[in-house]
Amino acid sequence: MKAGIFRNTKKQKILYAVLDWGIGHATRSVPLIKRLLKEGHEVILAAGNRSAAFLKQEFPDIRIIPLPGYGILYHRRLPVTVMMLIQAPKILYRIFQEHQWLKSTCRELQVDTVYSDNCYGLWNRNVHTVFITHQVMIKCPRGWKFLEPLLHRMVLFFIKRFDECLVPDLEGEGNLSGDLSHKYPLPANTKFAGVLSRFSPESRERSIKKQWDVCLLISGPEPQRTVFENSLSGQIENRKIRTVLVRGLPEEKAVPAGTEYLTIHNNPDSAMLRDMLLGSRLIICRPGYSTLMDLATLGLGAVLVPTPGQTEQEYLADYHSGKGNFSVIRETPPDLTKLLDALEAAPDSAGSQNDPGSSDDVTLVKGTVV
Repeated sequence: MKAGIFRNTKKQKILYAVLDWGIGHATRSVPLIKRLLKEGHEVILAAGNRSAAFLKQEFPDIRIIPLPGYGILYHRRLPVTVMMLIQAPKILYRIFQEHQWLKSTCRELQVDTVYSDNCYGLWNRNVHTVFITHQVMIKCPRGWKFLEPLLHRMVLFFIKRFDECLVPDLEGEGNLSGDLSHKYPLPANTKFAGVLSRFSPESRERSIKKQWDVCLLISGPEPQRTVFENSLSGQIENRKIRTVLVRGLPEEKAVPAGTEYLTIHNNPDSAMLRDMLLGSRLIICRPGYSTLMDLATLGLGAVLVPTPGQTEQEYLADYHSGKGNFSVIRETPPDLTKLLDALEAAPDSAGSQNDPGSSDDVTLVKGTVV
């Protein structure tokens, strides 16, 4: 008989699988994995590439088995949604392969429950399966909006095959995902899990000196991750602005050399990243959903730079800037000149001799579209 983790206190063997698309699906899984471990369950992780490297860093003592990704190819100019439509046959075949993989894995490992963060094929009739997603509907670019109801029905087709669907968001006011999980009625098996972040809400109460002027938080799939990093790091060169650059590359061992004013990290652990974010006067990042949950948990604003053509990020940037929580830069490549000039000229710069105190320079651009 199936037994869900939320309705049975018996210790279980749990397979927790994470989609390999950047590291956001892995970072938001941290609190759930910690909860399962705290409850005494045996947890086996399934992930690939960058996600696997991140989870190995966070949970060095947990077994991780390889889970091949979808192998999505991205284009520098075409929208992500269009690229996914072009590759739809390959994606559907990969979902079928996932489903077959889970059958054999469940037999081999004798698992009781499966958690799947956006791996659509990981449902099974013989064990309890839980799907995790904030994107119950998929945003399409202009000219393709007519496809949104069809894509929504396709997503529901898969969600309904799982026993439960957890949406990492709040159900009512103050939700972070907007239309992505609130526009259409949700399936009967759906629950809101609240905001899932690797950081604790208590972290925002920490008193941390503002030692950085700017935190550049790089994330997302290639090639846009590298494009974003090169654009931001190129603009920060030769600036007397204390900058910390987080590359989002847990699999990389070699760290590029920094400068007097620039410190580079491939992927700091969660405690170090928390202190970097809280200790920065300004944060510049992609509006990936997991990043937004982390910032919301810490009570921080940021300047958001959506990945060109990635409709989910473009929507989330508009949604949150409309609430006055964040600012948005839309140029490709993004032009940071005004922001950096303002920071460099500020008398309480973290690079100055004065105590930086708790200045809030993000208000210079907060709630505006730059």
